Amino acid sequence: MEQNDEIRLIQSMVQTIGSNISRVIIGKGDVIELLVVALLCEGHVLFEDVPGIGKTTMAKALSRSLGCSFQRIQFTPDLLPSDITGITFYNQKKGEFEFRPGPLLSQIVLADEINRATPRTQSALLEAMEERQISIERNTLALPRPFMVVATQNPVELEGTFPLPEAQLDRFLMRLRLNYPNKDEERQILRRFKEAQPLQELKPVVDAEQLMRLQKAIRRIYVSAGIENYIIELIHATRDHNEIELGISPRGTLALYRASQALAAARGRNYVIPDDVKHLAPHVLSHRMIATSHSRLHGHDMDQVIVDILQSTAVPVEQ
Repeated sequence: MEQNDEIRLIQSMVQTIGSNISRVIIGKGDVIELLVVALLCEGHVLFEDVPGIGKTTMAKALSRSLGCSFQRIQFTPDLLPSDITGITFYNQKKGEFEFRPGPLLSQIVLADEINRATPRTQSALLEAMEERQISIERNTLALPRPFMVVATQNPVELEGTFPLPEAQLDRFLMRLRLNYPNKDEERQILRRFKEAQPLQELKPVVDAEQLMRLQKAIRRIYVSAGIENYIIELIHATRDHNEIELGISPRGTLALYRASQALAAARGRNYVIPDDVKHLAPHVLSHRMIATSHSRLHGHDMDQVIVDILQSTAVPVEQ
């Protein structure tokens, strides 16, 4: 298949999935686009926002649109690592040990209120998210493809939550926020959900095999030397910034690079432009940084720091 045909398929897929999810989630087209971009990158997404604004519904709508196997895990303080990976038990009828798979052995995993679980259970996700495998009693099991973790998180200032460790935050390709709907959007929500539950009516609109082919195709999107240098300058600016104690790691560099390729394809181009990088930077980078104590004391926001870095970094002029 020629690259232009692949680009058209990717753009069509993004629009189709987005339209399907928009039957349930109203007025969040930008967030839906970013969610599908993360899917194309084989990345994971963390939704961070107050309860009740549609984080879980968004994840469920995505899974229903893909026709993939799906499991929801409600994270609680008493949840154990074996509860999500699975256990080996003795089957008395068969007289042998058997493995009972946990919910992680699914293609789309919704980790609901992930920061309500203890750090021990949160860390059990790391191998699955990074290596696409789990280890059970010295045995390694590969996870099905495609595989994506969509986690939701309540703000850490709410009671009964545990901040996610930096190593786990770094495994999420993006952190997204839905924010409150405006008045018109809320009126549409009331009317759309008045007599029915649109989520139950969603049907798969994309084939999983086609999705995996297109996931490979985005790696062939052209990135010029100027764009590469622009990404590197942004990353190094986070490491030298006086309000940032811990800057972006090479994993973050690659995440921004790959997400820019996927966004370009989603918007119908076979090449990346600076606006792709600028649009993605706050969502891909801000959760990977640690602010200095002085910055935290004065309530400075990492999203604003990224905006400041974008404004102070020279944008490449393509020839």
